[in-house]
Amino acid sequence: MYDAGKIIAALLLFLALVGLPIWANLARGGSRPPELEIGATEKQCVAPVEYMRKYHMKLLQQWCDAVVRDGDRIYVAQDGRRYEMSLSRTCLGCHSTKKGFCDRCHDYARVTPNCWNCHQEPTKENR
Repeated sequence: MYDAGKIIAALLLFLALVGLPIWANLARGGSRPPELEIGATEKQCVAPVEYMRKYHMKLLQQWCDAVVRDGDRIYVAQDGRRYEMSLSRTCLGCHSTKKGFCDRCHDYARVTPNCWNCHQEPTKENR
């Protein structure tokens, strides 16, 4: 028990160092999502914005499975609207700049999606 003060001081120092990123983030005002470039061709997405923010990868994976495995190409949204299940022709019609839309959000979330393993990256020539 003679070293109790040193142990407590070391624990407090450790906790301060571990919590430093949290305190620094709070001091900056928290984390803000990136500003995304959204095209003006459509006013409404295939699903509500909050759903797409959370589950767009699941939706795209379901589309991929439906198209490749079942041959289904039409997606019927909750509001009854019909869309072609195509990343290139449906999604990239509005979200046409990969750097201004996809990459900003994926860089912010620090994820590397595998979309471009099969799909051609959008350019002005292939949109």
